[in-house]
Amino acid sequence: MSDSVRIRFIDGTETPALLAHPFDPATGYIVVRAKEGGPHVCYSLSDLCSIEFGRVPEAFDHLAAADEVMPGLRQLRVGGIIAEGNDIPQEKLERTIKETKLPRNVRIGDILIAAGLVTREQIEAALARQDAGKRKRIGELLIEKGLITEDQLLAALATRFNLRLVDLERVFPDENTLSAFPYELASRLNIFPVESSDRHMVVATSTPTDPTISDTLRFFINRRIELVVARKQQIQAAIKRHYMEAGNQVKDLLVELKDKVVTVEEETYESTVSESDSQIINLVNRMLIEAYQQGASDIHFEPGPGLQAMSVRYRIDGICRIVHQIAATHKHAIVARIKIISRLDIAERRRPQSGKILIRFESHKLEYRVEITPTVGGCEDAVLRILSSSKPMPLEEMGFSPSNLRTFREMLTRPHGVILCVGATGSGKTTTLHSALAHINTSERKIWTAEDPVEITQPGLRQVQVHPKIGFSFSEALRSFLRADPDIIMIGEMRDLETAKIVVHASLTGHLVFSTLHTNSAPETISRLVEMGIEPINVAEAMVGVLAQRLVRRLCRQCKRPYHPDPGEYGQLVEAYGETRFREHGLPPYSDRLRLMQKTGCEACADEGYKGRLAIHELLSGTPAMKSLLKKAVPAEAITDLALTEGMRTLRMDGIYKVFQGEIDFEQVLRI
Repeated sequence: MSDSVRIRFIDGTETPALLAHPFDPATGYIVVRAKEGGPHVCYSLSDLCSIEFGRVPEAFDHLAAADEVMPGLRQLRVGGIIAEGNDIPQEKLERTIKETKLPRNVRIGDILIAAGLVTREQIEAALARQDAGKRKRIGELLIEKGLITEDQLLAALATRFNLRLVDLERVFPDENTLSAFPYELASRLNIFPVESSDRHMVVATSTPTDPTISDTLRFFINRRIELVVARKQQIQAAIKRHYMEAGNQVKDLLVELKDKVVTVEEETYESTVSESDSQIINLVNRMLIEAYQQGASDIHFEPGPGLQAMSVRYRIDGICRIVHQIAATHKHAIVARIKIISRLDIAERRRPQSGKILIRFESHKLEYRVEITPTVGGCEDAVLRILSSSKPMPLEEMGFSPSNLRTFREMLTRPHGVILCVGATGSGKTTTLHSALAHINTSERKIWTAEDPVEITQPGLRQVQVHPKIGFSFSEALRSFLRADPDIIMIGEMRDLETAKIVVHASLTGHLVFSTLHTNSAPETISRLVEMGIEPINVAEAMVGVLAQRLVRRLCRQCKRPYHPDPGEYGQLVEAYGETRFREHGLPPYSDRLRLMQKTGCEACADEGYKGRLAIHELLSGTPAMKSLLKKAVPAEAITDLALTEGMRTLRMDGIYKVFQGEIDFEQVLRI
């Protein structure tokens, strides 16, 4: 034999080789040599290629068994060796390989075995060791176990299915290609459009064995789909890079408000853009996802009258920021699009409407609570509250001071009574109550919750979504709970006297009840219940505790820096806290070693100096002395005086305490 014999590798390269001896059916091995006189390399037929060798029987006369394996040739293709070493026409063998090609829905494991990358025993061992319930793809699992690399996997798949391998860092699709399908579909299927024509579309994927990709795309864009193969990380980076760039290129939608002048009457102004326009659909979808990714709690769509632009603001860490200015020609279409996806009446523009939007993004379920409000000039504002499903936080991570944490934990051990969490809208009341429920959630307790909407879910709780429009209110849910053998009940909000009375009654009959109320402080909550019509004696007997809270902006942990406050600033903190209480509560005295923290700004916090939020608390405990006082229907001032005497810290006190802890600055305490 001569060096004209070639070995074909799975990545398409070739190298000179020789063959030796017949195939040994007893061992199931064949033997090749890299060059004359070189080492023998042995492979089983199943390792090399899944071909029905019976169709080319003359090849077997020149294959044999051996004992030595050289890993460097573990990706060779058998076809070229057999053909060139035995005078079998290459065309005949190629036909044979095509006839025996694996079907498109073949399992990835079989392809990898056929390519000689892994053995069946390795695949079975990897599947047996994977974490229960995760159900990962075998290719991903083998990569994680270090048995193969992603490049090896993609090379095997590309060769087996005759697909192209592409480097997406060198791919720059045009706008028509990017707009063929939306960002959400690309992200969900982890695909990226490479190029397109009227009838043809080239799409990159890292999972070419998934038959749903081609089927979904053909249904969505009605074109012939050609799949190419690219790395998963490259696809994700390309989606983020190009779709965001494409979004920024919609320059006719985004304008600067200062350049606009109203030149027509508001009554004669009409939009020329439909809510079904693909740019409007993509723009609204992108803003919904963008707001979630930036950690916004609310999205405000605020159209100006006439030809004034629409401002879009995100509320992030409690602060509204203008993020987009949208041309006036598109503002009605955007509001109409929001109405459509929240199932509201698109023709009704004179009355407020409420709805919700449900979407899935990267395995997250997102809910947007929608409120449409008519404004002057024939416009409508849309405000969307983002409600992403999440898990309860441990009490230790809720920002409680040590004394408040001890007292609150003790309250949670009570067998019956009412625990209220009060504060402004968006102050984290529901998060706190769910953390409290998680702390006492055991299999021995039956816990019912009624919420509107259900923002946080946790196993072990029986959670109910109320629907006031059909008459299923908090009070109706609470009545049902009392007949369903509860130990603990959580009511999302005491909105009316009827609900408040049932809550108090439930606590007096042996149940621990949690709820929320919109009041400014813990002592004011007691007065508010009496004003609602609850008898003071019932309030006193039922009350376990009231937790008032606010959220303040936390100093960025990456860039905050210490400084020494001057005596004037220190005196301001002492005065705001109360000089007597300041000393009694053991806050640090002024000295040269005293250090507080201040904001600076960095890339992580967008140069603002703040990142995230922290809760400050005011916890009123229903002690025997407090219960005795509450029975007399005294004003909130008297309740405050007794609570302070018993160790309560006001919201301002707790905020100043956290200033000395270095978590926040005094500016944020004054702001709330």
